[in-house]
Amino acid sequence: MEKVVVFVDVQNIYYTTKQFHNCHFNYNAFWAEVTSNREVVKAIAYAIDRGDEKQKQFQNILKGIGFEVKLKPFIQRSDGSAKGDWDVGITLDVMEYAKKSNVVVLASGDGDFDLLVNKIRKDFGVSVEVYGVAQLTAASLINSASKFIPIEDDLLLKITR
Repeated sequence: MEKVVVFVDVQNIYYTTKQFHNCHFNYNAFWAEVTSNREVVKAIAYAIDRGDEKQKQFQNILKGIGFEVKLKPFIQRSDGSAKGDWDVGITLDVMEYAKKSNVVVLASGDGDFDLLVNKIRKDFGVSVEVYGVAQLTAASLINSASKFIPIEDDLLLKITR
């Protein structure tokens, strides 16, 4: 049985899915797809903590699905800009867990990860599946992946109010 590690850049997936599809990402469908007939070594969702109740409920849903949720505080700068970036944290965890698996799944459209994907494929011989909104995913990331899976259809949830 293949061993899989799963990493989700929650902010990237949330904003790209909402921007392009005006929907939410279906984490249950995603989990079912990436873990089917595979042994899950580690699954981590990286999010920003704003301390709001809806976010806490969402984080509990992720935990219930099977993800470890890592949080970083939301930082509002004095100039009005905001910071909440998990790129280095995701990279460190991917480097640690890739060598313990056959397949690395990365849900993000961030082109900064193309170097990481190329490195772990070369150094650890793992297959890397990247999930992202095709129109908003960096071409360099798509090209570095063993397989790119666009977020569409069954991986989307309609927004309900």
